[in-house]
Amino acid sequence: MFRPFLLLSILSLCLNAKHLQKEKVYQEHFCQTYGGQTEYMLQDRTRVDCLLDEYAIEVDFAAKWAESIGQSLYYAQKTNRKAAVLLIIEDEYKESKYLKRLKEVSRTHPIHIWTINKEFKIDNSID
Repeated sequence: MFRPFLLLSILSLCLNAKHLQKEKVYQEHFCQTYGGQTEYMLQDRTRVDCLLDEYAIEVDFAAKWAESIGQSLYYAQKTNRKAAVLLIIEDEYKESKYLKRLKEVSRTHPIHIWTINKEFKIDNSID
């Protein structure tokens, strides 16, 4: 019998294998471009992916859009900054639906959105 942890681990490896770059590569590029601090550690030992003067930013691949919402709101609260997400979109055709979902949530929750693509082009996402 498969243990749930083993199954989740295998699934996680499969999902991560499909990405062109690691999340950290996109995170570092974005944060350096905007003059922020990567991996800013909070008192509870969680880490903000990129901390700017105005924003606490969670960086995630497009399919993890829902997870990014909670993390960005939490980091914003803990740092007294605005919540923001940098959504990594490596395949615009397949992943644009995730950006639409995140934008829909941001209409009623204060979350700023940036996107970055596989060529490292950063867009300040405006509806």
